[in-house]
Amino acid sequence: MGNAQFGLVLASALIVSAAAAADFYVAADGDDRWSGTLPAPAGGDGPFATLGRARDAVRRRLREDAGDVTVQIRGGTYRLRETVVFGLEDSAGEATVTYEAYPGETPVFTSGRVVEGLRPHTGELPDLPEEAVGHVWSAPVEGRFLTLYDGGGRLPRARSGGFVPVRGGRSEATLPPGLVRDWPNLRDVELVVRPYHAWVLNMLPLASADPARDLVRTAVPATYKMERMRFLRGEDSCWIENALEHLDEPGEWVLDTAAGRLYLWPRGDTPVVAPTLSELVRVEGDVDDAGPADRPVRGLRFRGLTFECGDRLTVSDEGAGLQHEWDFLDTANALVRLRGTERCEILGCHFRDSGGGAVRVDLHGADNRVEGNHVERMGGGGVLLCGYGPGTKDVNARNAVVGNHIHHVGEVTWHAPAVFLWQSGGNRVAENLIHHTPYTAVIVSGVMADFFRRGGRELGRTVRWHEVTAERPDLAGRDARRRMTRADALPFLHARDNLIERNEIHHAMQRLGDGNGVYVRGAGEGNVVRGNYIHDLLGPTIMQAAVRTDGGQTGTLIAGNVIHRCRSQGVVLKLDNRCEGNVVADILGPPRGHCLSVREGPLDGAVIRRNVFVLTSPEGAFIDELPARPKEPTEDRRGHKLARSADADTDANVYHRPADPAAAAAFLARQRADGVDANSVAADPMFVDAAAGDFRFRPGSPAHAIGIESPDLSRVGLRGRGGPESLPGGARPAVD
Repeated sequence: MGNAQFGLVLASALIVSAAAAADFYVAADGDDRWSGTLPAPAGGDGPFATLGRARDAVRRRLREDAGDVTVQIRGGTYRLRETVVFGLEDSAGEATVTYEAYPGETPVFTSGRVVEGLRPHTGELPDLPEEAVGHVWSAPVEGRFLTLYDGGGRLPRARSGGFVPVRGGRSEATLPPGLVRDWPNLRDVELVVRPYHAWVLNMLPLASADPARDLVRTAVPATYKMERMRFLRGEDSCWIENALEHLDEPGEWVLDTAAGRLYLWPRGDTPVVAPTLSELVRVEGDVDDAGPADRPVRGLRFRGLTFECGDRLTVSDEGAGLQHEWDFLDTANALVRLRGTERCEILGCHFRDSGGGAVRVDLHGADNRVEGNHVERMGGGGVLLCGYGPGTKDVNARNAVVGNHIHHVGEVTWHAPAVFLWQSGGNRVAENLIHHTPYTAVIVSGVMADFFRRGGRELGRTVRWHEVTAERPDLAGRDARRRMTRADALPFLHARDNLIERNEIHHAMQRLGDGNGVYVRGAGEGNVVRGNYIHDLLGPTIMQAAVRTDGGQTGTLIAGNVIHRCRSQGVVLKLDNRCEGNVVADILGPPRGHCLSVREGPLDGAVIRRNVFVLTSPEGAFIDELPARPKEPTEDRRGHKLARSADADTDANVYHRPADPAAAAAFLARQRADGVDANSVAADPMFVDAAAGDFRFRPGSPAHAIGIESPDLSRVGLRGRGGPESLPGGARPAVD
């Protein structure tokens, strides 16, 4: 079954109401003056024309009757000119209000406005590249938009070739000679930059340009300095977008808001549309950001609907950034946003071709469900659960992100993850199929102790100091904050007790570096990453792992996962986290190629038990440990306490190196000399067919003998739901 077929089957399965059972109807050829009935009787009555009109009718019904209400929406395109907002008056209480697709039909909600008057350009464009002359069309337009679409999806903005700044700070950079121009549309030109660290991409509007000095200043500071990237010194880190001299390929476009004109080299003959909104639907309760009490909207359900064509936002220097500014707190950058909700559901919907994210659950968000949706070709991320910042207000919890197909996200903002849990706990992220992401697939995070101390746009502004100091008066004042430890911060971190299980993740980390399949850092304790199948993370960059617990993270269990054909590292373990019952095979180098990397000691309380480590990289290690500093033998080269597998509870593992079995035996001998791995074995684990994705153990496997359970991938991802696997027959897709 193909992906498109699966989406139709799933949406149809989720739409269980019969047509006659709906209370109100909406149709593209309806009329908001009508009564919302179906079919239209004689006399000029019938369905509503808009979702907002149906909402208002439901409000009146709810005032009269507290029972369930259903609105069915006929197929067709619904062009929104303002966000449809549902508030407390739309709350169903203990009942449910459902807005769903009419059985067998596809209603599409979009903010796209067709660009009228697009004609071959006849005026002179002196900066236009020679190859584009005669191919560019133009049209008068109003307002600013940052993405553009045709029948083939998102159109690429004109972009320069890549380069590395000669020098740079956070708000200005000297570029290589000849790149800086006296742009007539300066306020529309953006500097796209990977600033120093490999894990984030900034899109920064320009404030000024000085061609004589090759100098640009940005209207918003970058997250980090705009200079050659750490770890990726051989790669380009900057591009210029939305300048006419770079419009040199079909599909590319440039917007000049000063002239009120769009320039486009068409790639087809379908209509071109520009987005007018960044969010299409918002469900918003009464959230009290300063106080302890919220009044959430309850019981709304959206089912089988399609959402597309929203715009992206730019980085705001007034915003409160999440970790490394992978997103921002309480921000309107998703097609559907739940802000102050409980028991709301987004089921079997399709999110596609947009500049921002698909779904956000912001601030107060409890017991909501995001299930069975298809998310594809998004400029931003897939699903974000974003609670309140560190403090005592902990009301983003117990949500389910289950059975979704999320792929080709982060196409504009490369660092946007498929699923992001920030300051949100007790959630279940399960049975999703996630693939083709430029950066990390799943992130669980909060705020690291360092950011309590330092403040600033990245994380520092999210801390709810009025709550922290009310709970801990001794932390009041700058000096006290500078002394904050991980233990001090831990009670205020709400991304705890999350369950990330039975997801299939492949082809993450396609563009950026220093990322992972699943990443946990700055979160609370009790997070569990288990039973996932993470494979074919083969992106071009170094510093990545299938599963990583990063600096300062404690109390995490990584168990029963199958990790196969990933680059650099299988699992990264720090402090007291546990690695149990995993299969880690074919971790590829160079560089690295380690099955398990232990970092940041002490490993007191850490567990490395009942794992199968199959090593194929000639440069790799079963368990890699950083060397000690020459002058500080108890610290590694980064100044952390040494991490040694001998300091953890390390035992009952299987080590196998197919090309050199004696090397596995020698490694095990060294481990036993250090007092660990007494019951481990160096032997072939005897997979049924690892090349075809079957990691069950054959009869007689030494893994069985020491109590390691055979992996079961039958319910991983969408397999147990009748959906697609990575490819039919377990074959691997090629890296693209």
